[in-house]
Amino acid sequence: MNSDIILTGDRPTGRLHLGHYVGSLKRRVELQNSGKYKKIYIMIADAQALTDNADNINKVRSNISEVALDYLACGLNPEKSTIFVQSQIPQLCELSFYYMNLVTVSRLQRNPTVKNEIQMRGFKQSIPVGFFTYPISQAADITAFKANIVPVGEDQLPMIEQTREIVRSFNQIYAPVLVEPKAVLPENETCSRLPGLDGANKMSKSLGNCIYLSDSADEIKKKIQSMFTDPTHLRVEDPGHTENNPVFIYLDAFCRDEHFKEFWPEYDNLGELKAHYQRGGLGDSKVKKFLNEILQAELRPIREKREALQGDVPAIFEMLKKGSENAREVAANTLHEVKKAMGIDYFG
Repeated sequence: MNSDIILTGDRPTGRLHLGHYVGSLKRRVELQNSGKYKKIYIMIADAQALTDNADNINKVRSNISEVALDYLACGLNPEKSTIFVQSQIPQLCELSFYYMNLVTVSRLQRNPTVKNEIQMRGFKQSIPVGFFTYPISQAADITAFKANIVPVGEDQLPMIEQTREIVRSFNQIYAPVLVEPKAVLPENETCSRLPGLDGANKMSKSLGNCIYLSDSADEIKKKIQSMFTDPTHLRVEDPGHTENNPVFIYLDAFCRDEHFKEFWPEYDNLGELKAHYQRGGLGDSKVKKFLNEILQAELRPIREKREALQGDVPAIFEMLKKGSENAREVAANTLHEVKKAMGIDYFG
């Protein structure tokens, strides 16, 4: 085991979907089970979710257990990872307040991730301050636990860079207390930004273009059958395009050679399948059927474990309470160091 510490998490605004799974969740489980890391912190970011859901607290509150169930069903283990709820760690708010003095408004406005999120939500000039400053809040989340590794999708790289800037500024002005984090991207490039079923956008709960980890077998099948493909592939004999084709992007993310032996022995690998589609003579329905077989095999054990766990929600909250207590202790130690470095530990 080395000294590396990981922090990652999700906003509880709905059940987790396939984009979460391939983008970060599956990788988290692998990192957890590798035994190589000193500590792994998994945060349910409810306070961050409130920055654009302040008038819909029930949406956030009701999804705390949904996200926790998805975590456990996918293989996150509270004995190996500290799973906690962001709002239960008050030290994060205080750290955010101090870090606000190290960031200018113009720097926040230049953050590409913030700009994209503001545009996607249609805020225009009515941007909640909490949402506008969430890169600072995220810096508090990461630095509170001295995390030096943060698994993210490519769209989150500007957020990590902003955290690194805050850390450098703090350490230079006060004392070298904070740890500068490094972003870790998904190993499979395709997994970093899985498109939605509509093919036009990133998979997103708010856009309704998701396959959820908790979807039934029938729901998954129906969603795959409705997926956008190549609009120029009108007849079976037409040559098809695999690039920017959501069905093939999903195959890039999930398909392995052994899947062909089990579900479609006519081909040896994905390269052969793509070549046939590109030259024509292969219908979308057959490719979708193959994708359905793969996703059913991948998601079935997750769904079954989730169904078994959801019968005891109080146990889920007890797990989150214990994890939050452990996280709060660590964050309190960091806050103490920060205040001492700033010279505001007046009565220490």
